[in-house]
Amino acid sequence: MTASATESDAKRSFTVCAGEASGDRIRLSVYDMLIGTVYTPRAFFYRETLDGEALRASLGRTLRNFPILSGRMKKDPDGGLSVLCDDSGVRFVEAQASVPMPDYGPRHTAKKGLDRYLSHAMPFWVVDRDTPLFTVKLTHMKGGGSILGLTMNHAVGDGSSYMSFLEAWSHEHRGLGYAKPSHDRGVIDALAASASDDTLTGDPTSGLTGGLTGGAHLTVTGRGQKTAFVGRALKGSLGGVTTVTTRFTAAELTAMKDAAMADLAGTERWVSTNDALTAHLWKVLGTLRDRPDTSEERLGLIADFRSFVGAAVPDDYWGNAVTNTRPGMTAAELRSRPLGEIAATIRAGYAENTEERIRAEAAFLCAERDAGRLKRVMTTMGLDAFDNTIAINNWSKLPFYRIDFGQGAPFWYDFSPIPIPWTVHIAPTPADQDGGRDVHIALPRTQVRALQEPSWVGRFHRYADSGEAFPLTFVAAG
Repeated sequence: MTASATESDAKRSFTVCAGEASGDRIRLSVYDMLIGTVYTPRAFFYRETLDGEALRASLGRTLRNFPILSGRMKKDPDGGLSVLCDDSGVRFVEAQASVPMPDYGPRHTAKKGLDRYLSHAMPFWVVDRDTPLFTVKLTHMKGGGSILGLTMNHAVGDGSSYMSFLEAWSHEHRGLGYAKPSHDRGVIDALAASASDDTLTGDPTSGLTGGLTGGAHLTVTGRGQKTAFVGRALKGSLGGVTTVTTRFTAAELTAMKDAAMADLAGTERWVSTNDALTAHLWKVLGTLRDRPDTSEERLGLIADFRSFVGAAVPDDYWGNAVTNTRPGMTAAELRSRPLGEIAATIRAGYAENTEERIRAEAAFLCAERDAGRLKRVMTTMGLDAFDNTIAINNWSKLPFYRIDFGQGAPFWYDFSPIPIPWTVHIAPTPADQDGGRDVHIALPRTQVRALQEPSWVGRFHRYADSGEAFPLTFVAAG
C-alpha cells in the first residue's frame, strides 16, 4: 500500500493505492453502462473511534483484489467505457469534527447534512479524467466515535458488489479471509450471446432490437425524454422530494406475515416476510397516492440476477447485475385486495426473473449497444417513477451492520436523501434489533404534507402492538 498526503488544519487528504498495477483495461458491461457514472453515497456510524492510518493500510491491501476501484475510467474508440487498472488510487480524507456524535437512528436520521461526512467526486467529470472511482472520508467526532463516509461510482458495481467490497475490507483489516471477486465482464456478453433466437425477434421499425423483454422493462427514450427525466430528478434534489424513514420491528413483521399467510390459507401458496412488508408498503402508498380506481399501479421490483442464471454469472461476479420486474394492477384492486394476495403477486413478480428472461434482456442491451443506442436506454421502471410506478429496492440481506473494523459494528447506517420520488429502500436494522427493517421512502412534497396527519403513522404500523409504532421521520432533499 502507498499513500500520499496533503494537510490542512481541519483535515488531511491522502491518495491510497494498492502499490501494484496490472495495467488491465476492464471494459464495462452493458449493465454497467446502463447505470451511468453517478456515485452512490453511504455512511456508517461507529461509537468507537476508528484508526485512520490502519484503515488506509488495510484499504491498500484490499485494493489488490479490487483493482478496478483504484483505476480510472476511459472512453473506448467505439464509445463504450473501460476502467484502466493503473492504480491511480482512492481518495481518503481524515477530518476532525468540533461536535459530538449525534444519537442517530430511525427517529433521527443523518440525511440532513450528510454531505459534510462525504468526499464527493463529480459524476460528469469522470471519463478520461483523474477522478477516483471510490472515495473515503473518515470523520472523528468530538468526545469519541467516527463516521465512515463512502462514495462509489455506480458504473463499476451494484449494491451487492459495493457491500461485498466493504465486507472484504473489514475482513482484511481484522486479518480474516474472504472470497476474491471476479471482474470478468465477459460473462455478461456471453449471457447475451446464449439467448435463444426466438427471444431476439421484434418489430424492426420500433427501435427495440430485443423483443418483448426489452420493450417491457427497458425503453429506448425519444428525443428529449431522458433530458426531461434528469430535469425532474434535479428538481427533486433541490427540495421537491422528501425522504420519510420509519422502522418496522421484528414482532411487527411477524404479525404482518402471519396476516398475509392467513389470507392465503388453503391455497398452498407461500410468501416471505419481505413479500408481506413490500405488499403492505405498496397498499399504504397506493392509498396515499389516491389515484382513480381504473389507474394502473406498477411496482418496480429491483433484483440481483446472479442467482437466476445458474453458473452463467458466478456468485462472486463483481459489477452490476441488477434487473427488475413490474407487477401491476388497478388502483382499486390495490386498495381492496387482501394483504396476502398482494404479497403473492409480488412473489410471482420476482419469479418472472427466469434465466431465459435475463439472457434475452442482456441480448437486448448488447444489441442496443452495438447499434449505438445504449445511451438512450432507460429502465421503464425509472422512466415511470414520476407517474405510475413505485420502485422497491430491498437491501435487507446486505451486511450493513457487519462492517466491523475492530472497534465494533456500526450503530447506524444512512445515505443521502433520494431525489427520485416513489422510491423505497428496505434496509436491515442493527443486530440488537433482532431482525427488524428500516424503510426509507422518497415522496413528492404534496404527499408529504398529507402524511403530517397523525393517522398515517397508524396506517403504516397497523400490525404493531399498541404504543410501539415508530414515528415517521421527514428529511427533504437539497
